[in-house]
Amino acid sequence: MDINNHQQTETKHESAEKAVRVTGVRKNFFLVSDGQTESLTTASGRLYRQADENGLFPATGDWVRLTDGRITSVLPRKNALSRGASGRQGKKESTPVRTQIIAANLDWVFIVCGLDRDFNLRRIERYLTLVYNCGCTPVVILSKADLHESPEPFVQEVEEISFGVPVLPISSVREDGIAALAPYLGPDQTVALLGSSGAGKSTLVNCLVGEAVQATREVSSHVGKGVHTTTTRDLIRLPTGGSLIDNPGIREIAFWDVEDGTDSAFPEIEAWAEACRFSDCTHTGEPGCRVKEACRTGELEEGRLESYLKQKRELEYLTDRQTKSADRIEKERWQWVAQEVKLMKKKGKMKR
Repeated sequence: MDINNHQQTETKHESAEKAVRVTGVRKNFFLVSDGQTESLTTASGRLYRQADENGLFPATGDWVRLTDGRITSVLPRKNALSRGASGRQGKKESTPVRTQIIAANLDWVFIVCGLDRDFNLRRIERYLTLVYNCGCTPVVILSKADLHESPEPFVQEVEEISFGVPVLPISSVREDGIAALAPYLGPDQTVALLGSSGAGKSTLVNCLVGEAVQATREVSSHVGKGVHTTTTRDLIRLPTGGSLIDNPGIREIAFWDVEDGTDSAFPEIEAWAEACRFSDCTHTGEPGCRVKEACRTGELEEGRLESYLKQKRELEYLTDRQTKSADRIEKERWQWVAQEVKLMKKKGKMKR
């Protein structure tokens, strides 16, 4: 073979396969970038079939292998921010709940909460658990700080439940506090925005980009709720060299990953639990419960304990849902009820 023809063949083979990053997901198409140009592509049929087996399918932020212009595989992820598919929380199904990948390969997750009617400590706790469960690192952004003369009381409230997580008040309109975000937006760093509709995510994106790249709308003054202006998940390049992934507002914070993020989201409760009399204490009424004692002495807010216990129950149930069928769980539950009724009858506490 002529050496020139051989070199041309090698060059053609090398260019036929390359690694690119997913910058956007549409219904049946993907936007990908090699760092220089962005193009629209599709996934191979084989990847669709494999996704049914292992659940691994391209998401915004993924690095993928492009072969002859089509995505043929998803490269190993550093992490993936995911949640239970919306609309299924609390519903009985015969199969385990599905996951929804929000974004992949993240350095930080900005939990955006507006200092208006959107401000809710219990919701922030759930976001923290969600982020920790996914192996990601959270930063709490308190947007719309310009609505208050001093946002410090809100910052202190969040710091009391976030334990070491940076809590940054900002105003995207006035650009107050924006400089404090610089350490998280440097070259090659990727940040995903998480928050409810109307929290100020898209306004923050526009502020950081320096132009209106995301649509925004006013929050309803009547109900205090925002509307979905962001409908897709796109990776947006910033002048600083970093990347942002804006997300549609989340109404239902349903867990999927079952790593116990409550250990990180509620470290003080986990620490007190070590001092409980019983190692399997449920903190609901057992004698010698150090956690309940903390509530009685004012060291722990009752609402925070309720939030902790609720999340624990959800994660335990989710673990079962992912390993057992719903029918089996229901059957085991009724077996336990039958045993309890039988025991009560035996002790004479219930008429036969």
